[in-house]
This record gives sequence, structure tokens and C-alpha cells, in this order.
Amino acid sequence: MPVFTRFRQPPTPADEPHEEDTPDEAPEGREPDEPHEPDVVEPEDPGEAVEAAPAAEPAARTAGPSDAPRPARRGTWRTWRTRHPRAALVLRRTTTVLAAVLVLGALLLPNTLVALEPNRFARIPAEAVIAAVLLLCLPRTARRVAAALFGLGLGVLTVLNLLDMGFTEYLGRGFNVVLDWGLLDDAQAYVADSMGGAAAAWAAVGAVVLVVLVLVVMALAAVRLGELLAAHRERAAKGALTVATVWMTCVALGVQTFGVPVATRSASGALEAQAHRVVDTLRDEAAFAKEAKADRFGATPGAQLVPDLRGKDMVFTFIESYGRSAIEDPVTAPGVGRTLDAGTKALAAKGFRAKSGWLTSATYGGSSWLGHSTFLSGLWVDNQQRYRTVTAGDHLTLTKAFRETGEWDTVGVMPGVQKAWPEAEWHGLDKVYDAFDLGYRGPKFSWSTMPDQYALEAFQRLEHGRKRDRPLMAEVILTSSHQPWAPLPRMVGWDEVGDGSVYEGIEASGVEASDIIADSTRSKEEYGKSVAYSVTSLTQWLERYGTDDTVLVFLGDHQPLARVSGDGASRDVPVSVVAKDPKVLDAIDDWNWTEGLKPAGDAPVWRMSSFRDRFLTAYGSTPHPTGE
Repeated sequence: MPVFTRFRQPPTPADEPHEEDTPDEAPEGREPDEPHEPDVVEPEDPGEAVEAAPAAEPAARTAGPSDAPRPARRGTWRTWRTRHPRAALVLRRTTTVLAAVLVLGALLLPNTLVALEPNRFARIPAEAVIAAVLLLCLPRTARRVAAALFGLGLGVLTVLNLLDMGFTEYLGRGFNVVLDWGLLDDAQAYVADSMGGAAAAWAAVGAVVLVVLVLVVMALAAVRLGELLAAHRERAAKGALTVATVWMTCVALGVQTFGVPVATRSASGALEAQAHRVVDTLRDEAAFAKEAKADRFGATPGAQLVPDLRGKDMVFTFIESYGRSAIEDPVTAPGVGRTLDAGTKALAAKGFRAKSGWLTSATYGGSSWLGHSTFLSGLWVDNQQRYRTVTAGDHLTLTKAFRETGEWDTVGVMPGVQKAWPEAEWHGLDKVYDAFDLGYRGPKFSWSTMPDQYALEAFQRLEHGRKRDRPLMAEVILTSSHQPWAPLPRMVGWDEVGDGSVYEGIEASGVEASDIIADSTRSKEEYGKSVAYSVTSLTQWLERYGTDDTVLVFLGDHQPLARVSGDGASRDVPVSVVAKDPKVLDAIDDWNWTEGLKPAGDAPVWRMSSFRDRFLTAYGSTPHPTGE
């Protein structure tokens, strides 16, 4: 008895579509690639399927190119979504929602942590409307390319906004795409010093992976939304027109929700700001190179530089992150204030007087070398390009002025320098003691290679305490108050400092950086302690080793980061001149600075770049300009 079977004939090449359910051809009301039930006639029993197979083989062998088997991966996906239509539908809709959230989030993401609030994301971005209209007008291939490029652009913008957040938080300014890539190495070094080498390596790997993911995922999200718009072209066009009308109405009426305008173009505004920053940077490079050639004292003979300080041992000292906040912030001020008052009294007992004022630093939160070079050169060095320009030239620095006289030996004590430092010549230093030259055998304290007390004791042993034929001019950088301010050293007996081994137990018992780095209040407390320690180390060194001919000028290089100094804090830092010889302080009477080590709140505030010329003039230098 013959066996009859029922089966669906395979489609011929003419019957089978070349591309199934493309987005442009998707039926109205169904998303692209939405699964649908195939017209399959189920066999009556398993045997029928066995009988049916041979009948299908001839057609398969004679099939044309359009019947070539599809890639296995695509076939697996179609099989899965056919067997699990509801799960596939949920997955597609979830993917669409996530894509929309990512794209809108990127368009509305601010570039500062302060602005990162929910109300910023309850707005209508003009860029989304414009992109939707453009994608609806393009054919399939061009649409996908345009959507991918749009997504990549959003990914780049997101990365730049995140960098802006980090730079604003730590340096008080946005990220400069021309100048600031080199600072990322410094950031990794800072993480390594604060959290360990493994943490720094993982952080670097994580950052790279995050950037790649942001770019790829954002591109895929934009393509997904572009295909969805094409699949519902008529409704998408009406929706875009409606949203555009609402956006223009909100702009015209100034409609706001939660205190921010409903209509926004923040993404394009951020790109414009980055573009202006690049243009300004390129223009500034040429303008500053010309400015750096002009020097009021550039041609002054050595005999006419600082004649009123002949015979004095000059010590210029920068205290890391010693800013106005240390003296005026309610959390840090009490401890630092007591330290400054005690130091003033202790120095007075040894015959020293001090006068103090304020300088506005060219940097904030970090990049200390910008503050140092601004103070010493008399030029406003507020970015890396300016720093490279000025240090590559022969602009007279305050420290070099002493060497030019031929009357001083000049040295630098740089415990933070751990690699080649060619800028020593620009600073005018005959000898530089870096982190490896000071004989320290103790532990590092986070970023700081050694405690300030040890650095000053080593300076005394190696240079200041030696018998010499000429007076000494020294530039000293104290680093114990460098963030993250944990663990911190503490004062020990000066006779106990030795090679630094005494600090082993102190470092081991100190606070971990990870315990305070995200806590603003604790960071302020530890920051205050670090400044008090640095100031105490310096004033006790002067009490112990200062002579009738010692003149100390010390200042902060910049304010601490915003987590400690507060959002919108000034860039002011304290500066003090200390000496026994009354003539030294009499020469700056017209500066109207405050008596003692703590400047009054209303004491004069100067730009840090103005100090060099004021100082040289006060102590008898004769101007001989160059480059004018």
C-alpha cells in the first residue's frame, strides 16, 4: 500500500526573497527582524518527515545562487527566535530601550560632576531630532553608515565629557585635547603611588576597555535606532515633526522643568566648546612664544641683579597644595592656623620676623610645575604647551638671577623628581638633589618619596650646613602635603631622622589612602594635618639651622583639588618672606603684607606671575628689557 505524505514544497529561486524582512520592507507595526511564524505544515507522524526528505533533495541540488545556505550564526538566531518568539520579542524591545537610553544619555550628559543630576536628563536634545530626520531621508546603506558615525561621535563626546569631569574635579579645568594626553601618564603614576602598581595597571586596562566599549556600544545603539526609524518611517516622521515643534515652542517660551530648560543643544554646545579650546590653544602657542621673548630683566648684567641681598643664604620653598583653603576652610583652618601662629612665635623667639600675602596660582589641584614656573619666570604658565615653550627658552628665572650674579652657589632639593629633569638648567641650578640623591632609606608615603623633615635635614647635611666660600641659593620642593594625604609622616626628633628608617613604623601605622580618597571630610582633615606637618618641618628647620643671613621665601604652589577646597574655590595660595635682618623686610614695606606667617583675609592678592619683577625690584635690581 503506497504511503502518502504531506509536505510543503521548497521555494524556487524566483519565489524566495533575496533578503528576508529588511527594515525598509518590514510590515507596518512590526519591528525589524521581528519573528513571524513560517507557513509550515506539521507532519502527521515522524515517519512522514523521513519520507519527505528524499523528495526535497533534487530541488536543493538544482537550487540557484539565491538559495545558498545562510551563515550558521544567522540560521541559529532565526531558529531560536522562531522557537521562542516571546523571548525574542522581549530581547528586541529591551535592546531598543537600552539603545535609546544610551543615545539620549550621551546627548544630555554634562561635563562636570556638579551638573550630574537627574533634571539634566529630563530634556529634549535638538541633536536627536536632527539625527532622526537625516536618518529617515537616507537609503539603507547610507543610513547605517551615518548612524554608525553618529554613534561613534556620541561615544567620543561621552569620553571627552568624562575626561572633563575628571580634570575639573582634580585640576579645576576641562580636558584639553591638544595638550593634556601626556597628563594621563601622570595620573597612572599617581594611582600607582597611592593605590599600588597592580591597581594602576588594572585601572589603565579598565580605562582602555571602557573607552572601546563606549565607542562600539554607542555605534551599535545608533544603528539599532536608525533601523527602527526606517521600519516605522511614517510614524517616525510624524513623531520627529511633533518633537521638533515642541522643542521650538519650549525655546520660544523658555519652558523649564526642575530648574533647567526643557529644550537643549548641550551636545553640540560641548563639541563647540572643545573646538574653541583647540583653536584657542593653537593661537595661544604663537602668542605666548612672542610674550616669553620679552623680559624686563632679560639683559640686566649680573652685577645689577639683587644687589641688596648680597651675602644672604636665599631659600625658596614650595609647599605642595598649600592653598588658601588650608587657612580659611572651617575643617582645616583651626589646625593650620594654630601651626602658623606657633611658628610665628617660635621664629620670633629666634629673632626672625615674617610678612605674608596672597598669590593667585596659574594652576589648581595639580600640575605643580606650572605654579613653580609661573612664580619663577614672571610669566603666566597655565598649560603644558606654555611650560614647554618657556623652559625651552632663556627667559630669566628668579633662581637663575642669583646664579647670573656669580655671587651664589645654586642648588635644588627635589624629592619628587624621579627621572631625568632637563629643566634644571632653565631654573639656573648648579646642582640638583632628586629623590635618589638625598640618601633616604625609609618608606614612601603614598606619592611623596620621603617626609619633608627628612628632605630638609638632608638639605642641611649636604648643602646648607657646609662651610662654603659663597652664600647659597636653594630651591626646595616639599611634597608631604601631596594628595591623597594618607598615610602621613609625623615629626620625630631631628637627631633621630638618620637615613629615614625611623619612618617605617609611622608609615605602616598610617591611614590608608583608600580609606579617605572618596570621603571629602576625612580628606580635608588629613589635608590639614599634612599642611601643618610641612609648615612645622620648615619652621623648625629655620629655628634650628637658620642664621643671621638666612632669608626664607615659602609659598604654596596651588590649591588642593575641589573635593577639599570646594567647588568654585579661588586659586590663591599663601606666600611669606622670613628673615632676621630687618632690612630684608623693610624693603617690602610698601607691599602691605600681613605681619607673621598667616596672611589676613584682606591682605593684597597678586597674580603669581607678578612676584618675580616685584621681588627683583624690591632688592635693587635694575631693569634692562629684551624682546620689546
